[in-house]
Amino acid sequence: MCIVTGEHLDRTRLVRFVLSPQMEVVPDLKQKLPGRGVWTKATREVVVRAIAEERFAKAFRRRCRASSDLPVQLEGLLRDEARQYLALANKAGLVVTGFENTSKALAAARARLLIEASDGADEGGRKLRARCRQNCEIVKTFKSSELNLALGRANVVHAAVAEGNLAEKLLAAVRRLEAFETPQPGLHG
Repeated sequence: MCIVTGEHLDRTRLVRFVLSPQMEVVPDLKQKLPGRGVWTKATREVVVRAIAEERFAKAFRRRCRASSDLPVQLEGLLRDEARQYLALANKAGLVVTGFENTSKALAAARARLLIEASDGADEGGRKLRARCRQNCEIVKTFKSSELNLALGRANVVHAAVAEGNLAEKLLAAVRRLEAFETPQPGLHG
């Protein structure tokens, strides 16, 4: 349950926080850190409200410190998590890159995800999106430089990820990052 909104949500839509030995609020994305955990909805606005309204101290029932830059830290961690799943999928041989290879994977209905660099030209992306089948989802979360880093290649603009458990984990991580970055109506203050 979110300590700010009171909503009961699936854990994929929440972020767990624990207290460090120094009584600082720390995100626990893997949900494995020791200690009592509290949860917030995975949106920037909710985390900001939790800090401003001292909801962490209330939920932990003790004095603690929630850094004002916690939302920035959390966004970085969420982005890193999504990139790590992309890198793992690549190491598992589930990723193809480049316009032609991506186009072939889409045409053969082997792709679960079409990944496009957010800073890439829309011309090629439009052609590839037209080839997406019903079960193929589009991800435009990463800049080309982030794709290069995750995939260990240069100038990556288009990629396809084959179906499987890693594709689903990558998609869940990306959707959580997108939810965090997207302003939520009605949650400001």
